[in-house]
Amino acid sequence: MSAISEVFRTLRSEGRKGVIPYITAGYPSLEVTHELLVKLAEAGATAIEVGVPFSDPMADGPVIQRACEAALKHGVRLHDVLAVTREAQKKTGVPLVLFSYLNPLLQYGLEKLVRDAAASGIAGVLVTDIPADGATRFAALLRQNNMDLISLIAPTSSDERLQRIAATAGGFLYAVSRNGVTGTRDEMSGDARELVRRTRQFTDMPVALGFGISTPQHALEAWEFADAVIVGSAIVREIEEAGEAKAAHRTAALVRRFVEARQTAPSIKEQ
Repeated sequence: MSAISEVFRTLRSEGRKGVIPYITAGYPSLEVTHELLVKLAEAGATAIEVGVPFSDPMADGPVIQRACEAALKHGVRLHDVLAVTREAQKKTGVPLVLFSYLNPLLQYGLEKLVRDAAASGIAGVLVTDIPADGATRFAALLRQNNMDLISLIAPTSSDERLQRIAATAGGFLYAVSRNGVTGTRDEMSGDARELVRRTRQFTDMPVALGFGISTPQHALEAWEFADAVIVGSAIVREIEEAGEAKAAHRTAALVRRFVEARQTAPSIKEQ
């Protein structure tokens, strides 16, 4: 069983919900990225998504776009991301998910990536723009190294596509709460609940809801039907506003508020 599947199995057995923060590696620096990974794990994160900086992050909103641009200006590349996760994993037991567009992975080489990611403590990889046939082959490579391919599902996904994605994916499914790019929102989309309901017809794999989860209140709404929430832009914005010296402390405090809020969330066993 993969590390991600194991942590979700534990959550489910305890009737608890998950909190998965996202950070952009190398923003504001690799040193702070290392500190963030350690502090967010200590704050109670279920898993942590580690974004690979990319020059054209089409699915991301302005906050994460700025973070990617800054990290690339600092010269951060995929090998740097793997190096910082390798060091951080020596201090935490929290699964790390590499979040990337396909182009940087192809440039690195997929087989080399899988070997190096496994050695760096990566538990899963999410590729936002990988085609269906490529996903099948890549998922097989990852499974050989006890890693998961985390796949995206969206309100526009047909039932046929949901079934096909669920057959290839591992760990958990990343449910996009609404169409569009990442970013904070004042309220959640009503499409999210229906998406998760349709998905559960085809798999009992955990479903984590992302895109627009900005506050603990959003998380409470999502936990009524999803197994976990993914908090991205709100986390990166906190890092941006805090500055390098206070980024890890303030961001850990934000994640802790989400973790504390889940104490009032409905039990998974009750759903």
